[in-house]
Amino acid sequence: MDKQTMVSREQALPNRQDIITVAPRHAVLGNVTQGPWPTHAQKAYFALGCFWGAEKLLWEQPGVYSTSVGYMGGFTKNATYEDICSGNTGHTETVMVVYNQELTDFWTLLEVFWQGHNPTQGMQQGNDKGSQYRSAVFWTDDMQKMFAEKSMGLYQNNLNKAGLGKITTEIKKAKEFYFAEDVHQQYLHKNPTGYCGLGGTGVEF
Repeated sequence: MDKQTMVSREQALPNRQDIITVAPRHAVLGNVTQGPWPTHAQKAYFALGCFWGAEKLLWEQPGVYSTSVGYMGGFTKNATYEDICSGNTGHTETVMVVYNQELTDFWTLLEVFWQGHNPTQGMQQGNDKGSQYRSAVFWTDDMQKMFAEKSMGLYQNNLNKAGLGKITTEIKKAKEFYFAEDVHQQYLHKNPTGYCGLGGTGVEF
C-alpha cells in the first residue's frame, strides 16, 4: 500500500491487546507523564511531522508542564512504532502537551505549532513521507476547535502572501491517545545528536 494514502478502517492493522507503558516522569521537566494533573493543567494534541523534534519544540515552551509522544487519528488500538511506520494504522505521530493555563494558553501553542513545521505538505513533512507525518490539531473542547480553525485561517492568509500553498492540516476532535514506546519519549534529550526533520516555512504567524 502507498504510505501516503490514508488507510481505511477495514484495511487497518488489527488492534493490539498490550498497552504500551512509559516512564512515570518526564525525562526533562521531571513532572508526571500520565497524571494526576494539577488543577491549572489543560491538554492539547498536535501532530507536526516526526514526533521526536516536535516534542522537543513543545516541551521547551514556557508554561508547558509535561509532554509525551504517541499516536492518534487512526484506527489501530495500542499500535506500535513498527505498526505506525507501515502506514496501515491511520494514526499520525502526535504530541500530547499538558500546559499550565496560568502561564500560557492554547493560542500561544498554536502559534508555535504553525511556525514549527510546514502545514501545506499533505502526507509528509520534509523528507519524511507517509500518513503518520501528516499535520493535525486534535481539539478537546469547542474553544480549542474554534481557536484552531481561526488560527488556520489567519496563517493561510500569511502563507498566501508568501506564495505558499494550501494548508492540509486536519482539525479533528481528539480520540484516544496511545502512548509510543518509552524509547521515543523525550527522544532528543536522550539522544542529543538524534534525527530531527522539523522545519518551518519561515512565515511568521
